[in-house]
Amino acid sequence: MNSEKFPGKPYSPIMARLARLATAVHVSLYRLSGGKIAGRAQNMPVLLLTTTGRKSGKQHTTPLIYLTDGNSIFIVASNGGQGKLPNWWLNMRKSKEACIEIGSKQFQVRVQEAVSDERQRLWSLAVASFPGYAKYQQRTPYPIPLVILRPLA
Repeated sequence: MNSEKFPGKPYSPIMARLARLATAVHVSLYRLSGGKIAGRAQNMPVLLLTTTGRKSGKQHTTPLIYLTDGNSIFIVASNGGQGKLPNWWLNMRKSKEACIEIGSKQFQVRVQEAVSDERQRLWSLAVASFPGYAKYQQRTPYPIPLVILRPLA
């Protein structure tokens, strides 16, 4: 039972290592294929998000489902409904910038959290695209952040 993941409880050390390995494989396949392999999950497009660690200063790359709204891209900081914010979001909140890869293209982006009416509108789009987000929100004690990524000029 320790190896299972429950809201608010951390991965066991073995599961954490396996998750890091799975992420590294996903990122490698995505980059090697220009997103043709590992470029979709849950029937939705995937991007690679690279952030700088707020404590370590190291680069961390995470594959994430993304959505579009007009010319904007946004991602959902749901952390799979774990009840804690994902590290990538904690890193970006501090720096306000990141790098994304969509297919074989890379972009530096400015990061902004959606608030108020914009958040409600984007949340509706997110749940319509992936109903699992509603379940994640039920298991999370705070409003799940929606993160808008805007390419720098």
